[in-house]
Amino acid sequence: MLCISKDLLASTWRHLRAEFPGEGVGLWAGCWGLVTQVHPLPNVHPKPHQSYEADPVELLRTLQGLEAAGLELLAIYHSHPTGPARPSPTDTSKAYWRVPYVIFALESSEVRAYRLPEGEEVGIEIRQ
Repeated sequence: MLCISKDLLASTWRHLRAEFPGEGVGLWAGCWGLVTQVHPLPNVHPKPHQSYEADPVELLRTLQGLEAAGLELLAIYHSHPTGPARPSPTDTSKAYWRVPYVIFALESSEVRAYRLPEGEEVGIEIRQ
Protein backbone atom coordinates (compact mmCIF):
# COMPACT_ATOMS: atom_id res chain seq x y z
CA MET A 1 0.00 0.00 0.00
CA LEU A 2 1.20 3.47 -0.91
CA CYS A 3 -0.15 6.52 0.94
CA ILE A 4 0.11 9.98 -0.60
CA SER A 5 -1.37 13.37 0.20
CA LYS A 6 -3.75 15.10 -2.18
CA ASP A 7 -1.17 17.87 -2.63
CA LEU A 8 1.66 15.52 -3.64
CA LEU A 9 -0.66 13.60 -5.95
CA ALA A 10 -1.74 16.90 -7.56
CA SER A 11 1.92 17.86 -7.95
CA THR A 12 2.57 14.58 -9.75
CA TRP A 13 -0.41 15.15 -12.07
CA ARG A 14 0.85 18.68 -12.88
CA HIS A 15 4.29 17.33 -13.77
CA LEU A 16 2.90 14.62 -16.04
CA ARG A 17 0.41 16.91 -17.78
CA ALA A 18 3.22 19.37 -18.47
CA GLU A 19 5.10 16.60 -20.30
CA PHE A 20 2.15 15.88 -22.64
CA PRO A 21 2.17 14.69 -25.40
CA GLY A 22 5.25 12.84 -24.16
CA GLU A 23 5.44 10.45 -21.24
CA GLY A 24 6.65 11.88 -17.96
CA VAL A 25 8.61 9.99 -15.32
CA GLY A 26 9.63 10.50 -11.72
CA LEU A 27 10.04 9.00 -8.28
CA TRP A 28 8.00 8.95 -5.10
CA ALA A 29 10.04 8.87 -1.91
CA GLY A 30 9.32 8.62 1.80
CA CYS A 31 9.26 6.00 4.54
CA TRP A 32 7.10 2.99 5.34
CA GLY A 33 4.89 3.47 2.29
CA LEU A 34 4.08 7.12 3.09
CA VAL A 35 5.06 9.37 0.18
CA THR A 36 6.64 12.60 1.43
CA GLN A 37 8.47 13.72 -1.72
CA VAL A 38 7.85 13.77 -5.47
CA HIS A 39 10.90 13.91 -7.75
CA PRO A 40 10.17 14.61 -11.45
CA LEU A 41 12.93 13.35 -13.74
CA PRO A 42 13.74 14.26 -17.35
CA ASN A 43 12.55 11.72 -19.91
CA VAL A 44 15.51 11.14 -22.24
CA HIS A 45 13.92 8.40 -24.34
CA PRO A 46 14.46 9.11 -28.07
CA LYS A 47 10.70 8.70 -28.64
CA PRO A 48 9.20 10.26 -25.48
CA HIS A 49 5.66 10.09 -26.88
CA GLN A 50 5.99 6.27 -26.95
CA SER A 51 8.02 5.41 -23.86
CA TYR A 52 10.10 6.78 -21.02
CA GLU A 53 13.66 6.54 -19.80
CA ALA A 54 14.69 8.55 -16.77
CA ASP A 55 17.86 10.57 -17.25
CA PRO A 56 20.47 8.28 -15.63
CA VAL A 57 22.54 11.13 -14.17
CA GLU A 58 19.49 12.77 -12.57
CA LEU A 59 18.20 9.39 -11.40
CA LEU A 60 21.48 8.58 -9.65
CA ARG A 61 21.71 12.07 -8.15
CA THR A 62 18.15 11.79 -6.83
CA LEU A 63 18.72 8.30 -5.38
CA GLN A 64 21.90 9.49 -3.64
CA GLY A 65 19.98 12.43 -2.18
CA LEU A 66 17.26 10.11 -0.88
CA GLU A 67 19.83 7.87 0.76
CA ALA A 68 21.59 10.85 2.37
CA ALA A 69 18.23 12.06 3.74
CA GLY A 70 17.33 8.63 5.11
CA LEU A 71 14.41 8.24 2.71
CA GLU A 72 13.36 5.25 0.63
CA LEU A 73 12.48 4.96 -3.02
CA LEU A 74 8.81 4.03 -2.70
CA ALA A 75 7.66 4.03 -6.33
CA ILE A 76 8.49 4.96 -9.88
CA TYR A 77 5.74 6.83 -11.68
CA HIS A 78 5.12 7.58 -15.32
CA SER A 79 2.30 8.62 -17.60
CA HIS A 80 0.42 7.01 -20.44
CA PRO A 81 -0.65 10.03 -22.50
CA THR A 82 -3.27 8.09 -24.46
CA GLY A 83 -3.34 4.61 -22.94
CA PRO A 84 -4.91 3.05 -19.86
CA ALA A 85 -3.47 3.03 -16.33
CA ARG A 86 -2.13 -0.49 -16.66
CA PRO A 87 1.31 -1.75 -17.60
CA SER A 88 2.17 -2.05 -21.26
CA PRO A 89 4.34 -4.95 -22.44
CA THR A 90 7.25 -2.47 -22.58
CA ASP A 91 6.60 -1.37 -18.98
CA THR A 92 6.65 -4.99 -17.85
CA SER A 93 9.73 -6.00 -19.81
CA LYS A 94 11.77 -3.01 -18.60
CA ALA A 95 10.77 -3.25 -14.93
CA TYR A 96 14.04 -3.33 -13.02
CA TRP A 97 13.32 -1.83 -9.61
CA ARG A 98 11.55 -3.87 -6.93
CA VAL A 99 9.16 -1.05 -6.05
CA PRO A 100 5.65 -0.32 -7.30
CA TYR A 101 5.29 1.30 -10.71
CA VAL A 102 2.58 3.96 -10.66
CA ILE A 103 0.88 4.61 -13.99
CA PHE A 104 -1.12 7.77 -14.68
CA ALA A 105 -3.57 7.62 -17.60
CA LEU A 106 -3.88 11.21 -18.79
CA GLU A 107 -6.99 10.70 -20.94
CA SER A 108 -9.05 9.05 -18.19
CA SER A 109 -7.39 10.75 -15.18
CA GLU A 110 -6.93 7.33 -13.62
CA VAL A 111 -3.94 6.28 -11.53
CA ARG A 112 -2.95 2.73 -10.53
CA ALA A 113 0.14 1.06 -9.10
CA TYR A 114 1.60 -2.36 -9.88
CA ARG A 115 4.42 -4.61 -8.85
CA LEU A 116 6.22 -5.54 -12.03
CA PRO A 117 6.89 -7.80 -13.78
CA GLU A 118 4.24 -9.77 -11.84
CA GLY A 119 1.44 -7.33 -12.60
CA GLU A 120 0.02 -7.43 -9.05
CA GLU A 121 -1.93 -4.26 -8.29
CA VAL A 122 -0.84 -2.19 -5.27
CA GLY A 123 -3.31 0.02 -3.43
CA ILE A 124 -2.94 3.80 -3.30
CA GLU A 125 -4.49 5.64 -0.36
CA ILE A 126 -5.00 9.37 -0.87
CA ARG A 127 -4.86 11.41 2.33
CA GLN A 128 -5.63 15.00 3.18
